[in-house]
Amino acid sequence: MSVLSLQKSEKGWLIELPDDFTAEIGVSRNSIGLLQVSDGRIEVEIFPPPSPELEKAVDRIHEKYKDAFVEMKRIGD
Repeated sequence: MSVLSLQKSEKGWLIELPDDFTAEIGVSRNSIGLLQVSDGRIEVEIFPPPSPELEKAVDRIHEKYKDAFVEMKRIGD
């Protein structure tokens, strides 16, 4: 058994779903699971990987506003 790392987010915990698991449940490779606790249960919402177009848009915006992002991080968003 392998251990998967979780990343805390505002809505719960994010986890990269392993390829064998995504194949077994029939979702896209590189999908992300959002784990949330509700009434003592863990619920999972699965998000597909971003499209190449979305990745390009994010990279373009990040590059354009890189200095602003650095400054926001410096002062605490």
